[in-house]
Amino acid sequence: MTFESTLPLGEPELMRVSAFQRYLEELRRESGDESLTRLSSLNPSLLQDLLRFEQDGRRTELLEVIAACVRHSRPLAVYLQCGTRVVPLTVFPIERLVHTPLPLHEFLAQRLADMQVLRVEPATLRAPGDPEEALVGEPHLYQPLGPVTWELAMRGSREQLLPEIAGPAAYRVALGTNLRDVVLTGVVQAAVNRLHRESANLREMSEWPGLNRSRAMRLLNALYLQGGLIVSRTHPVASNESWFGSTRH
Repeated sequence: MTFESTLPLGEPELMRVSAFQRYLEELRRESGDESLTRLSSLNPSLLQDLLRFEQDGRRTELLEVIAACVRHSRPLAVYLQCGTRVVPLTVFPIERLVHTPLPLHEFLAQRLADMQVLRVEPATLRAPGDPEEALVGEPHLYQPLGPVTWELAMRGSREQLLPEIAGPAAYRVALGTNLRDVVLTGVVQAAVNRLHRESANLREMSEWPGLNRSRAMRLLNALYLQGGLIVSRTHPVASNESWFGSTRH
């Protein structure tokens, strides 16, 4: 069976994982390098950004791919294993959009923690309004990026801080941060409101009502990917990361 190097997006029938795996195996045989096959044809700096996550047999998670996509401002096509099917997700970081053949509510209803990244490549599709109209998909298949990154951060497989915001730091939510497109539970809303008023480090946040260390890290990742997180390495609170008590007054 022969596959084109870039799979068509927006088709009503999703490819089976077994067929996609045969396609990837064919590419592996041709290149002899599994990482470069799975992360095919990426910009060198973006490639290195993603390869740093692939240590000790670990594979890059979707949240990490989208975070790198946003940092480098480069649209990417990501092929995801969802059960027995492959779901293509194209991310447009500048326009803050995603394209997927699944309705957004259906995509977010998947087991996000179980999604596996099968392949990442530069996007062939274009965002609405692009001069290359032939490469622009159907308008109803484009959705805002914000709810996707939020739900992936809160419910996906990554439970650690993204490297860009990890380490001794004080966190605060920037005034005017737009969270209208995301779902805020009572606990999360209270934490966001508090971060509007004051800076806090990870240890302090982990002790807030309804939060623990894991939930606090997920929330910080979510806020970072919304572009609303202020990270200070010099704030006095940043050096107070001890888990043996607070010296803050």
